[in-house]
Amino acid sequence: MKENHIQSEQTNNNLSDVTNKKLSNFLFSVCLKYVKLGYHYLISNAVYILLAATSFIFNLTNHTPLYNHLLSSTLFATVLIFLTIYFTTRPRKIFLLDFACYKPDPSLICTRETFMDRSQRAGVFSEANLAFQQNILERSGLGQKTYVPEALLRVPPNPSMSEARKEAETVMFGAIDAVLEKTGVKPKDIGILVVNCSLFNPTPSLSAMIVNKYKLRENILSYNLGGMGCSAGLISIDLVKQLLQVQANSYALVVSTENITLNWYTGNDRSMLLSNCIFRMGGAAVLLSNRSSDRCLSKYQLLHTVRTHKGADDNAFNSAYHREDKNNNSKIGVSLSKDLMKIAGEALETNITTLGPSVLPMSEQLLFLATHVSQKLFKIKPYVYDMKLAFEHFCIHAGGRAVLDEIQKNLNLSEWQMEPSRMTLNRFGNTSSSSVWYELAYIEAKGRIKRGDKTWQIGFGSGFKCNSAVWRALRSIDPSKEKTNNPWIDEIHEFPVQL
Repeated sequence: MKENHIQSEQTNNNLSDVTNKKLSNFLFSVCLKYVKLGYHYLISNAVYILLAATSFIFNLTNHTPLYNHLLSSTLFATVLIFLTIYFTTRPRKIFLLDFACYKPDPSLICTRETFMDRSQRAGVFSEANLAFQQNILERSGLGQKTYVPEALLRVPPNPSMSEARKEAETVMFGAIDAVLEKTGVKPKDIGILVVNCSLFNPTPSLSAMIVNKYKLRENILSYNLGGMGCSAGLISIDLVKQLLQVQANSYALVVSTENITLNWYTGNDRSMLLSNCIFRMGGAAVLLSNRSSDRCLSKYQLLHTVRTHKGADDNAFNSAYHREDKNNNSKIGVSLSKDLMKIAGEALETNITTLGPSVLPMSEQLLFLATHVSQKLFKIKPYVYDMKLAFEHFCIHAGGRAVLDEIQKNLNLSEWQMEPSRMTLNRFGNTSSSSVWYELAYIEAKGRIKRGDKTWQIGFGSGFKCNSAVWRALRSIDPSKEKTNNPWIDEIHEFPVQL
């Protein structure tokens, strides 16, 4: 019995030790939890605590040297804390040093007559669909000087992988050479590379082709975006914006293009023939930096990027679809839905609703809010933000004449504000993701960019997506100093043309 009592006592002691250990750990966790809560509360309410402490010290009747010393120490500590928090948590500023748009050789100009001649000689289109293409060309807003790749001007056409690579290299390298010449940045100094091309994704990738050509450094952050449509250029800008927040003192190169050679549709589905009529050869290269020392050398500062994705909706997802011809599986093209305009309008509305509060004056936001509430109560017509109050310039993706007409109507823009987009469509056609850069180049060539001006770039793309980028001019752009590597500068006096 005595032994049992001793064993029982030892057992109780052991249990007590275990319980104490567990209780000790639990108490430690609880204490740690409250320490963390106290820390977060202290940091979150530091302003009020410091103000209260300062007020208390000021109201002390006995202002002895000790209190004066305490007051000065508190104020100094407050300023030091806030400066530390500000400089360690603020986003890095993103600067656009310069950009360049590729202008193809005059031998690649494709007039409407040349386009119809090559389409007829191809021998694959019905008479009705040849007439359909002729009608689309005349109403598309495209002029007589757009460009197509050499392979498609040949008789017969010669679309091949080697010709597609040749087109990609010609456009990308031409734009990159130009932007490097304009900025003086060395290829080895580039730390981030983002390339976007929706329909042509060879192996090695387009980004690898650039790394190989310019012998970029081995630790470069390289990305290749495919299948993201005409708005991918602004997606690339947004991706670079995120990367430059974590990569200090870096240069980033964005290359936006589309490849026509292997994506010329040779069937008779009219929803796929539209892309033949409006897409043309082109590309742009953009050089960005997060170095504060580059601010004085840069043209623009990136203020906002907003991305809207409607892909969860089936109609939006299928509105621009790369697929086989239903009558001939060997033929592939991009089918454009009849609902495309409606879907684009909905995507733009969502994008504007997100962007508006960041760029519009408070008076406009209050008006929108009041109208929104009234709409819910009285079913009145919804109010649309007046984006003209926020921006001096608009670069709307030159997807086609109907797209531009609809956006002009919805945003209530003037012909002057729509001029860069309409003239880009006329002169270069739909160059996909690079079109917003041809438009900005047009505005520069016209001498319209003044210091402090804000420019809104809007891109639409398959998926369906609407993306925005907002830039502020850091200096006025003098066209006389932009004579090199601006695709408009030699002929800007000819524009605008009558459409």
